[in-house]
Amino acid sequence: MTHHHGSTQDSGRPAPVFDKPYWEEHWDRPATAGQAPVNPHLVRETATLTPGTALDAGCGVGTEARWLAGQGWQVTGADISGAALAAARDHAGADDPGDRPTWIEVDLGIWEPRERWDLVVSHYAHPAIPQLDFHRRLAGWVAPGGTLLIVGHRHGPGGHGQEHHGDHPPAEATATTDGITALLAGGQWRIDTAREVDRVLPGHGRTLQDVVVRATRLR
Repeated sequence: MTHHHGSTQDSGRPAPVFDKPYWEEHWDRPATAGQAPVNPHLVRETATLTPGTALDAGCGVGTEARWLAGQGWQVTGADISGAALAAARDHAGADDPGDRPTWIEVDLGIWEPRERWDLVVSHYAHPAIPQLDFHRRLAGWVAPGGTLLIVGHRHGPGGHGQEHHGDHPPAEATATTDGITALLAGGQWRIDTAREVDRVLPGHGRTLQDVVVRATRLR
């Protein structure tokens, strides 16, 4: 795996290393382990999809995975952090048993699942590998006819989102629509959405600079 030990942020401080110890510490804080509103990009981009199997890659405390399950999807929530998944299970305890996702603790940078899903989603997930390498892995987990939805931090001056961490991510943890869609070139995919948008995080007043790509796997 490629780590970020040699990277620095704009402030000159070393960039965070998005490995298991980082995420365990991150999700062990009460402020991050609480429940948050579902990502609006997920609601918008899945509105016309027929529920099937879904993978939330880097599910954190399970907000989006639980929402998908409530819409009729059979959801697997995967994350490297045991602390995050413990919070996800706790939050899902009040849900109808039939609507609860399956939770698995894995390193998404090296995981090799046998299954393929009708929907693979990821929201601001940063494994300890370059971001586009991670997006390429996500694309490989989508079943033919299925959908890939990536919501990430936009690359560029000031491009960051602080919904899941307090640090400005290094360049390797950001992306552009051009970078992601280039991974999906060659006729195997149809690009349905490719947007770079700013949105205000409810209750915090911070502006998140997002990249949103939705694509359908044709074969």
